[in-house]
Amino acid sequence: MFSKACEYAIRATIYIAQQSLEDKRVSLKAISNEIDSPVAFTAKILQQLTRNKIITSVMGPTGGFEMDKDRIDDVKLSKVVDTIDGDLIYRGCGLGLKECDASRPCPVHDRFAKIRNDLQKMLVSTSIFELATGLDVGLTFLKR
Repeated sequence: MFSKACEYAIRATIYIAQQSLEDKRVSLKAISNEIDSPVAFTAKILQQLTRNKIITSVMGPTGGFEMDKDRIDDVKLSKVVDTIDGDLIYRGCGLGLKECDASRPCPVHDRFAKIRNDLQKMLVSTSIFELATGLDVGLTFLKR
């Protein structure tokens, strides 16, 4: 459903938020290890998240990545998805066809439209804070 980059971005953002709630800054290597992603790939993803002001990068010996604790609840999952994958998930064809819309629907168009709408509602209403605090109580995990 999401690209691999988007999956890693979501996991990285949740991890950074969780660590930021504990007043910790995290290194690229720590993030890469925690989300089970290659370091170079993780660096590119974090660069996009930083450019879009989802996370903050701090340089220097005590540097790393963090999120403003006061903003974590305001950052919605949809912002991370839109930053990495754009809005294709909300308008793309369920079968991957290039020319699928209401006037030229694919066989699953109408059913997939409902799924897309439900997914968009979930992404827009879910905050990174909710997901990060799920890690704290051990209800969720970020790697297998």
